Amino acid sequence: MNVIEVQIFNKIFSSIAEEMGIVLSRAAFSSNIKERKDFSCAIFDNQGELVAQAAHIPVHLGAMPETVKYCLQIHDFKELDEIIVNDPFHGGSHLPDITLIKPVFWHSELLFYTATRAHHADVGGISPGSMGNCTCIDDEGVRIPPTLLKKQGQTNQQFLDHFLQQVRNPLERTADLKAQSASLDRGGLRLMEIVEKYGKALLFITIKDLKQYSETLMLQTIKNIPDGEYHFSDFLDNDGTSTDPLELKGIISITGDKACVDLSGSCDQVRAPLNSVRPVAISATIYAFQCLMGEGFPINHGSYRPISIITRSGSILDAREPAPVAAGNVETSQRIVDVLFGCLAQAIPQTIPAASCGTMNNVSIGWQNDNGIELTYYETIGGGMGARPTMDGLSGIQTHMTNTLNTPIEDLEHDYPMRIEVYGIRSESGGKGKYNGGNGIIRSYRFLQNASVSLLTDRRVGQPYGLHGGQNGKSGLNILIRYDGTEEILPGKSSFTVQVGDLLRIETPGGGGFGQAEN
Repeated sequence: MNVIEVQIFNKIFSSIAEEMGIVLSRAAFSSNIKERKDFSCAIFDNQGELVAQAAHIPVHLGAMPETVKYCLQIHDFKELDEIIVNDPFHGGSHLPDITLIKPVFWHSELLFYTATRAHHADVGGISPGSMGNCTCIDDEGVRIPPTLLKKQGQTNQQFLDHFLQQVRNPLERTADLKAQSASLDRGGLRLMEIVEKYGKALLFITIKDLKQYSETLMLQTIKNIPDGEYHFSDFLDNDGTSTDPLELKGIISITGDKACVDLSGSCDQVRAPLNSVRPVAISATIYAFQCLMGEGFPINHGSYRPISIITRSGSILDAREPAPVAAGNVETSQRIVDVLFGCLAQAIPQTIPAASCGTMNNVSIGWQNDNGIELTYYETIGGGMGARPTMDGLSGIQTHMTNTLNTPIEDLEHDYPMRIEVYGIRSESGGKGKYNGGNGIIRSYRFLQNASVSLLTDRRVGQPYGLHGGQNGKSGLNILIRYDGTEEILPGKSSFTVQVGDLLRIETPGGGGFGQAEN
């Protein structure tokens, strides 16, 4: 097939994944899914290889192929089966991300799989929102190994009842899972329509060509990077239990049109939830290289082939159970990107931007309403984008491994007992340079009811780096102002209680600057 035909079919497949996401967001109940769009949808062929994805959350999408591959190894899918999984050590990423996978059959022949991953606002555990500073994964929430949620169309009610008994808002979890199932059904329907229209033979020739085209583009992208070995280290502030920084070390070796990324030199896994599983490290690495390809290219299994990735079992980037991993998906993944871009900035200095915010600024809050129902709220907050080689970074934006929206203040204040008193740009927080880093965000929560709060944030000690003479971005700041006026600077990783009238103020980091500032 020629390039135009390949791109047409790429758009057909990716539009199905996009439509799956529209169904999910419209049917979901929680604000985290329906408003923040903290979910991802993708399509896989009958070999479990990625065919297309929607423009959703990079940290979800890059890890999802590993989830599908794992589930295919242990389960023989029948028509109308539906697998659910969230266990990071058995195909998941972190516990709030629940993945559903469903096969698509055509005349009793398995052709595709549809998959969706969504961040649920609570999956049990000792902290509301399931994003606390735990020391064991079993304290973070309910672990679900690959399990049949539906067997040939019949709901596994025993599993579902057991799961719902362990979470704080079972009605919300039920509604969000039903929305995910509806998303899978819509994807299957649209895939059947294009099979009927174009025929199975043509579609699978097209899929093969799509993968080859994507692989060719990635090979050419890597070939444009000068051969060599590039080293860079960056640090997470600490693990929340000590003040020691945690080193992430990367080596990128370029040989012709092949790349080897070695992350094995990173520090050992820690007691706190900064650990990530290997699929998250793969996701961040693939994202970094896909950024070099530019916009509009097909994202599928082909773009993964030219890149080999080395991790070390027992390290912070390839943790062994029962290590906690809640923040590995949201915080450590961001630092992996910073490390890899630091490597690439040495090889292609006029292509790579300065470091962005480098944290998702995770806020989890739990209350109990007048009816005894436990409410949970979770969100991430944007920050400053790193300055680019030819222009300033953007301000107040989600960057790199996250691609969520903000929760509208009106929705938040309608559903939860709090007010947002400040939501704006944190001026002068971006690093100065020839091109300035973007500014972070200030977001202040006034509590109208006693609540439990967990923060998983980073770059509160370290700063997003500038490049080629550009200044670093400012570190973030978490401040708790009690109702009596006393103030407390909070650690980046902390869990605490608040009372009526207390104010939590989050100031997120700015991005680094690029180039020497002109006088």
